[in-house]
Amino acid sequence: MAGPTVGTVARGRAAGVLGDAGVSAARRARIDIMRRVDERLDAFLGAERRRWAAVDGRGAVPVDAVTSLVAAGGKRLRPAFCVAGFLSAGGDPADGRVVDSAAGVELVHTGALIHDDVLDASELRRGTPTVHVEQARGHEERGWLGEPRRYGEGVAIISGVLATVYADRLTRDLPPAARDIWGEMLTEIQIGQFLDMAVAAEGVVEPDLLRWVAICKSGRYSIHRPLVLGAALAGRGDLAPAFEEYGETLGEAFQLRDDLIGVFGDSGAAGKPVGLDLEQHKMTLLLAEAAQRDGVVRELISAREWDTARILERLGESRELIERRIAGLVERACGAIDRAELDIAWRTELTEMAYEVAYRNR
Repeated sequence: MAGPTVGTVARGRAAGVLGDAGVSAARRARIDIMRRVDERLDAFLGAERRRWAAVDGRGAVPVDAVTSLVAAGGKRLRPAFCVAGFLSAGGDPADGRVVDSAAGVELVHTGALIHDDVLDASELRRGTPTVHVEQARGHEERGWLGEPRRYGEGVAIISGVLATVYADRLTRDLPPAARDIWGEMLTEIQIGQFLDMAVAAEGVVEPDLLRWVAICKSGRYSIHRPLVLGAALAGRGDLAPAFEEYGETLGEAFQLRDDLIGVFGDSGAAGKPVGLDLEQHKMTLLLAEAAQRDGVVRELISAREWDTARILERLGESRELIERRIAGLVERACGAIDRAELDIAWRTELTEMAYEVAYRNR
């Protein structure tokens, strides 16, 4: 049976925000487009499900995998920054290309998450079983031929690719400048993901490289690229330097917060397992930062077998330093926006978004 649609979840989220009389006009404009983004996703994925289910019921399986993850909630961070970049650059809210672009960004993120969960052997995402786990269980329960794990991972790989294919379909009308940014974003995700896997396998302890990998894989495509994409769609390529400084610094703060949640957060609030990064020897930005200033951490993560309890202890001792680092990054990001050629309403909105991103709990 099909679960909640994307639109159902979105309307509930938007209603809670719109009920606040203190919401600015800039935020209201962003929320209005974000509602249309979710409606677009709902309609697009619904049509795809009907199309392939009509061929054979099995054809809907990868579509359902994508739809379920999109509908499960999430922060909608990346499409929100795409919309903010577009509107702050003076884009016309009636331009449907921003809706399709933001929807495409969310689908790219969805595909990346599905693949990331396979690579990380993660069992939960947004509080529900990951695609590969759910499909492997279904295979086993039905007594099908072959190995359940391989089947589950196969479905997840196909579903993740399908999400990216859908994203490309939605963004086929991007102008050349925006198309170039789109291509860079997709490339960075893949190379960053590979390097993340490679340095973990090789036990590489090079703080500068680890920092670059973390920002390339997650921080850059979370904020910087969506912002610049939105601005390019509005014809404001001149905003790229300010958005790059804002996006790069805030992306780093975002990733440090993500890593802190991954180590010290609550699994229920995060919607995914906490502590998995250390168990799997993942070289996160948090570890890179710690290794850069703490010789003990550098020695611990250089060992073939990690003493995770000791690493966790050292990270706990440096949490205050990390919080100060995040605060400094947020200040730099807000400074970049304050100097940008933007309306005061959008400088305020992007400043508020920076604090929301850097001080979240999931």
